[in-house]
Amino acid sequence: MKNRKGVPRLAGKARLRWDPIRQKPVLLYPEGVLILNPSAEAILSLCDGHRSVDEIVSELANRYGTEAEAVALEVDVGNFLGELEERGLLLFPDAMEE
Repeated sequence: MKNRKGVPRLAGKARLRWDPIRQKPVLLYPEGVLILNPSAEAILSLCDGHRSVDEIVSELANRYGTEAEAVALEVDVGNFLGELEERGLLLFPDAMEE
């Protein structure tokens, strides 16, 4: 993912939900569904249009006590968000690329 300034949020067509049948979090969109693991759910729950990627990484590092692995966490979060952006499921409104 390109290094971005801005705050990610789910695209209008995407919805973060709990699937009672699968007993797992899912990301619903018109073309299908993504079954999320706990890490993906944690990341997407913070993509609220108010937090920057840096703030999301910091929150996850604080939440899971991985401050020492913040660089690896930043790469993983960035890659995940980039994949969702490429699929049109995540937006970076008014984002600036570095």
